[in-house]
Amino acid sequence: MRMGLMLCPADDDVDSPDVSWSYYGFDLFRQWLAGAEEIAAAETAGSGGARPWSDVTTALTPLLDHPDDEGELSPAQCAAMLPRLAAIAGDPPRMADDDILRRRVDDTRELIGVMTYCVDRDVPLAFC
Repeated sequence: MRMGLMLCPADDDVDSPDVSWSYYGFDLFRQWLAGAEEIAAAETAGSGGARPWSDVTTALTPLLDHPDDEGELSPAQCAAMLPRLAAIAGDPPRMADDDILRRRVDDTRELIGVMTYCVDRDVPLAFC
């Protein structure tokens, strides 16, 4: 029985980087990213709301509106998201005293590393 998900390059390199969460942790992470984009995640389709993701304008939409445990993001999609993820991770407010925020920023930085690997090697990012 699987208890979480991993985002990793869709290659056969066992040394490639990855990032993983519990399903609940990934949901919280995506809610945090949506909040950084001033999107109320609970209002969007797939998160309990009715607002379609097609009505949302953010570079992070491919990640925020992706099934949790299947499919891939293309290297081009990863490349398009990297600047915004770097901006979010590089300018966290009040991080020194907030363990949860520190964890979200660390997760974002790990994701950036995996996406950069995918872009550099022109391989998709797999949800597994």
